[in-house]
Amino acid sequence: MEKVIGIRFKTAGKIYDFNCGAYVLNVGDHVIVETENGLCLGTVAVAPISKEKKPENEPLKKVYRPATADDMRQIEKNKDFESRAYTYCKECIEELDLAMNLFNIESNFDTSKLTFYFTADGRVDFRKLVKMLVKEFRTKIEMRQVGIRNQAKMCGGIGRCGRELCCSAFMTKFDPVSIKMAKRQGLSLNPTKISGVCGRLMCCLTFEDAMYRKVNEPVQNNDHTEEEEEEAESTSE
Repeated sequence: MEKVIGIRFKTAGKIYDFNCGAYVLNVGDHVIVETENGLCLGTVAVAPISKEKKPENEPLKKVYRPATADDMRQIEKNKDFESRAYTYCKECIEELDLAMNLFNIESNFDTSKLTFYFTADGRVDFRKLVKMLVKEFRTKIEMRQVGIRNQAKMCGGIGRCGRELCCSAFMTKFDPVSIKMAKRQGLSLNPTKISGVCGRLMCCLTFEDAMYRKVNEPVQNNDHTEEEEEEAESTSE
C-alpha cells in the first residue's frame, strides 16, 4: 500500500499522482516535487488516499518536501527572473524580426530551465533566438508553440458573460465545439456573439449540448413523422 495524493501545478491544470510518503498533507498545501523538468512547486488538489501498489505500474515519484516560507520567497524571485527573461526575449524577437507572439514564460523551481510559450501562424525558425537566450541566461531553454485556446487558458481573462474564462478557471481539457451546438440551443449564429476571447467558438456551448440533444430528439422525431404523413397524403391524392 502507498499513500497517493493529487498535485496540480497550474490553476485548472491536470492533476498528477505522487507518493506523499510519511508526510501529512491536506488539500491546498504547497509542496516541492521532483518532475521531469526538475524541482517544481505544486499544490495538493486531492487528499491522500491509500492505494495498493501494482507490480506492473511504474513507481510514483515521491513528494520532495512540504514548501517552506523560503520556498515561497524563491517563487517570488523566480517571477522577477521570468519578467526579465520575457522583456529580453521580446527584444530579441524584434531584432530577429520573427513572426511569433510571445505571451508567457515559466521557470522551474531552481531556474535550471526556462520555457517560452508563443503562438504563430506557421513554423518559426527560432534557432538563433535560442542561442541568444542561452548566452544571456545560461540555462536550459525550451520554446513551445501552442494554440490560441491554450493562450487564453494560460493568460486568463473575463468572458462576455462577465465571469472568469472557463478554460482558465476549471476546465482541464478542451472538448470539440461545433456550430451545430449553437443551432441546437437556438443561439444567434453571428460569430461575434458565439466566439470567446480567443476568437474560437465558446467552450460553454458544450456544457448543455447533451441536454439539448435529449430534449430535441422527440421533437425531431415528431417533425419527421409529420413530414412522412404529408408525403403519404400527397401520394394518396
